[in-house]
Amino acid sequence: MGHGGDVVDELVTDHREVEELFGRIESLPSGDKDRKVYADQVTMELVRHSVAEEAYLYPAVREHLADGNALADRELQDHAEAEQIMKDLESREPGDPEFDRLVGRLMSEIRSHITDEEANLFPQLRLACSAEALDDLGDKVRTAKKVAPTRPHPAAPDKPPANKLLAPGAGLVDRLRDTLTGRGKQD
Repeated sequence: MGHGGDVVDELVTDHREVEELFGRIESLPSGDKDRKVYADQVTMELVRHSVAEEAYLYPAVREHLADGNALADRELQDHAEAEQIMKDLESREPGDPEFDRLVGRLMSEIRSHITDEEANLFPQLRLACSAEALDDLGDKVRTAKKVAPTRPHPAAPDKPPANKLLAPGAGLVDRLRDTLTGRGKQD
């Protein structure tokens, strides 16, 4: 993650990457060990993406869009639900029937969230913000993703300033744990 362009281009590219990982999961039979690898990869990508949106996109939505507070609150609720699913999925192995149920639920939630953002939120943001503001938000989102956590932390704050202060520390610990355990890597 970290593609360039304005905030909408950056986040849409993230969405396509997540969908590609979903496709890889769906192409494998139930119980295949690589389903866990791809589920970990999608979780890592989604957590970084969500943390960046919570730090920069949703505050911009609140500031620039009519009914921005309600829109941002709905998006944060979507994130909270997905994060809890990812947390529950973290401890499951691919042979566990609960793994398949949780992965299916996660894909459904995320696909619905992506459709809503791309059809409603992003077009409104493009109309409400200058190209310069969208480019600046894209830079901020890319920077946030570099230091964001890679594991779900459902109890962590999701609004500034607390999320901006705590995310880099959690991200450092998560990336260290990922390196030590090989999480998200194929054998």
